[in-house]
Amino acid sequence: MEEKIICLNRSASHEYFILERLEAGIVLEGAEVKSIRSGNCQLKDSFCVIEQGELFIKNMHIAVYDKSGAFNTRDSRRSRKLLIHKKEMAKLYSKVTQKGLTLIPLKMYFKQALIKVELGLCQGKHTYDKKRSQMEKDLMREKERVIKNYK
Repeated sequence: MEEKIICLNRSASHEYFILERLEAGIVLEGAEVKSIRSGNCQLKDSFCVIEQGELFIKNMHIAVYDKSGAFNTRDSRRSRKLLIHKKEMAKLYSKVTQKGLTLIPLKMYFKQALIKVELGLCQGKHTYDKKRSQMEKDLMREKERVIKNYK
């Protein structure tokens, strides 16, 4: 299936170890969908919480759609409900509460006509982990540069 990426959370892979990925639907309003289609959304600093058996995404910014007029009264950073199966919810809840993991949205994309969010079950990195991963990226980049120049 073809998916068109709307926005990415680039800082997530730098700040967290991504242990598991899953897909979730999102509940949006019409003006929010139009704003997303024009590319006005950000996942930076957003996170997911489980409240009363439901999964919500917090602090995700979807810009106010300027052509909606008087019908656009919602906050751009409001909490939005995510849609996943009950079994997945139970599994996530047990992992998040017991092991101290967190749910971070990694990317938002179109899957056919629907808007989906890819969530990552993540564990926070320490500063020395961040330095090590940055060093590994630099080494890989240097290695590929040498191979490219060698040919």
